[in-house]
Amino acid sequence: MNPVPVKKGVRQIAENRKARHEYFIEDTYECGLALVGTEVKSIRAGKVNLKDSYAQVKNGEAFIIGMHVSPYEQGNIFNADPFRQRKLLLHKQEIRKLNALAQTEGYSLIPLRLYLRDGRVKMELAVAKGKKLYDKRQSIAERDAKRDMERRMKNAD
Repeated sequence: MNPVPVKKGVRQIAENRKARHEYFIEDTYECGLALVGTEVKSIRAGKVNLKDSYAQVKNGEAFIIGMHVSPYEQGNIFNADPFRQRKLLLHKQEIRKLNALAQTEGYSLIPLRLYLRDGRVKMELAVAKGKKLYDKRQSIAERDAKRDMERRMKNAD
């Protein structure tokens, strides 16, 4: 009996688009997730939401809180709670470093995206510092200026 072939490469499943608007991204980490079988099937189908989720370190373990994974349609009694805390799989030294950074005033652990790497569910976790309203306005102004410049360059050709 041959095992099911695993697709190689990276396939993005979900992205937290507001994160880059709401926060300054200082550093990123790749981590795995401890999931139940029906959650994996639901995530592969793209039924996951990273909005309003964050990570927290408790008792030397990292957890993702507020991530919504819709129940799998064919998953009867084996479906887990959609909003349950899920353990993040990181090395001990990475967890210690993230805990120290998260304890620093103004820093948070925010998930940026969820993806499949060689058939395994992975998360890109960011150490982020919240933006003030004037920072957001400045980012919008820079983006608009860049877009306007590209438009002029295109029309000049």
